[in-house]
Order: sequence, then structure tokens, then C-alpha cells
Amino acid sequence: MIRAGYKTIAAGMLAALMLSPVAARAAIEADPQVLYDQMKAAYQRAAERNWDYADQEQYLSTILDAGRAYSLQRPTDPAYGEIATLAVQVGTGLHYDPLLNHDGAAWYVREASNWVIKNSGDPALVRNAQDLLQRANAEDAPATLARLADDDATANLHDYPGDVDAALQEVEAPWRSWILTGDPSWRTLAFQRAAAANFPLAHLPTSYGPEFVRAVQMASAGTLSGDAAGDKANADTILQRLKNMTSPLIIASVKAVPHDVYLSTLAPADEYFGRMGYSVLGIQNELKHVNFMLDYNYGNREAGQALLIADAIEGMQRVYPRDRDMPKLLYAEITTLDRMSTPETKSSEARLRSLLTIEYQDSPEARKVLTPPAPSS
Repeated sequence: MIRAGYKTIAAGMLAALMLSPVAARAAIEADPQVLYDQMKAAYQRAAERNWDYADQEQYLSTILDAGRAYSLQRPTDPAYGEIATLAVQVGTGLHYDPLLNHDGAAWYVREASNWVIKNSGDPALVRNAQDLLQRANAEDAPATLARLADDDATANLHDYPGDVDAALQEVEAPWRSWILTGDPSWRTLAFQRAAAANFPLAHLPTSYGPEFVRAVQMASAGTLSGDAAGDKANADTILQRLKNMTSPLIIASVKAVPHDVYLSTLAPADEYFGRMGYSVLGIQNELKHVNFMLDYNYGNREAGQALLIADAIEGMQRVYPRDRDMPKLLYAEITTLDRMSTPETKSSEARLRSLLTIEYQDSPEARKVLTPPAPSS
């Protein structure tokens, strides 16, 4: 089957980004010029609506998409630095956090921050880039990442008081921190905030909403493992609020992806990734082969090939972060690398594990490697 494919920024900077269209590279479907045009359109729509929180999120998404495309296809283009600067400016204004942002772009935020630190003459901007870099680099330090995510969610609600999406992050941050770290104090905090009378309970998103409600039900019933004092009372309050709603709870997405031109859901079958140029099918076949050899006790002799597969998967994620098979590929490679014991395979395994459990935390594959597991009914 063939796979088919911070607010307002000074107008002068946007004008400086205007480029003439050029032909897209044959293999990669995401044309940087197309993505720049989407970024410009998102800016114009948001300006017409006076920049609410969702507008900021959408604008940042288009910046990250354009930035990735320039990084991968036109890294020497003058627009590369301009978009990197925008990413830092808007990302700082929106308190970008890899645990709360769902664009799969932590690698680009890291790259853009490093570019600004190296090239900008603006001390304030450099400090902002350093703050973003701290967040992007915290992917392998769950306790730090959790603390930063909660700080960022609180800062967004302060900047956008009364905004539903910003309010939702006040629960999303501790809930995701609980899943990531296994520290029940984060779950308790999520219950406390969700029980508040002004929390927009009816707007829980599809990503974590159903699971959160199941955990609330278990806490109310007294069957939640590791519960803390107050968890049941808060859960009872949440459930009563749900019952008192004038209409049924509809768990809906916070926002839809508005930039469908960037990297369609599936990576094309004829696109190739990594140093060895593996297609998606090639990645899958190489995984099968390596695991076959591991079954015959080849062990660390397969480490080199396994690392080449990891390189291809990481390359694919950079270009097609929304590919629906990405969590499966990451999980398959993680479990393969876990069968070897070289320093290089362990390092690669840890890096891919962070990628899966942070940027794809809601996937079944991420939950297989996270401890504790998600609550089940």
C-alpha cells in the first residue's frame, strides 16, 4: 500500500522573511516556501482576532514547521536564521515546553536556540534562547522536565487569564508529569486543580481526557493505587461537577492541526532516511532482520546495524513527526536496542525512549515503557 503523502512580531521581521518560491526537493514533500506561506497566513488570521492563546499556539506550530523545513532543506538560506529567531521569540512568549507542546519539534527548538545563542547580539534574546534550551535539553531528566512544565503552564495562565486552553494546561502539566515520573504528588495536584470551580472540565482534550476521568473514577471508588489524602474528596468533586453539567461531557481536541501541507500524516513510501537511506519499509525489514539475528544470539554484533536503523527513524521523525506509525517504529527500535549492551546502543535507546514517552506520550507504545502504567477500568 502506497503511503501518501508572542505575541505580535514586528512587521519588519515578517517582511524580511519574504522569499521567492522555488521548486521543492523531489523527495521531501514539505516545501519551505509553502510552510512559510502558512506561517504568514496564521499570523494574519491571529492579528485579525487579537491574538488569543490558541492563535499563539497555532502560529508557533507554523513557525516550527517552517523552521524544520529550512533546517532540513535550506540550512544556508538567510531565512533560516530569521525563522530560528522567530521560534525563540514566539516560543518564549508562549512558554514553550516539550511536555506540553505536541508538535514533535524539540530537536528544532534546541537547534534554533543554539543558533540564537551563537549568532544573536541581543542579550535578552540570548537569555530567552538559553531558557528554551534548558527545556529542550530536559527530555532526559523527567523530574526537571515536570517542574519546568508546571512552571510554564502556570505562566501561560497568568498571561492568558480566563483562556480555556491555558486553563487546561494547569491540569495537563501535572497529569503528564505523573505519567512521566510516577510521582503521585503530580497526580494529586492534577486532581486538586481539576476540582476547582473555574476549571473548564467540559473541555478536556481527547489526548488525556478519557484516561484522566478513569483515574478520577478510581480515586472516588477508593481503588486508585498510591492515592494521597484528599484525592478521593477532589475526585468526588470532579465527578459531581460532571454530573451537574447541563449537557454530556464531550471530550474534544483542543485544536486541530491547521497546517496539513506540512508533512502529511504518512511519510511517502519512496522517501529515504538516515545515513543508509532506508525507506519506511526498509526500516521495518531491517528491524525484522536484526531481531532475527538476535534470536540466534548474535547479540552486540548487531549493534552497528541497529544504530543505523535508529538513525533512520530519528531522521524520519524530524521530517514526518505526525506519521501515525512513528510510535510503533520508536517502540520496535527501543525494544531491539534493549537486547544489546554496548554504550552506543544504550545511549540511543535512552534517547529514543525520551522521544517516545515525551513527544508521543499518549500512544499505547509510550505507555508500554512508562512506569507506572496508565490506569485501566
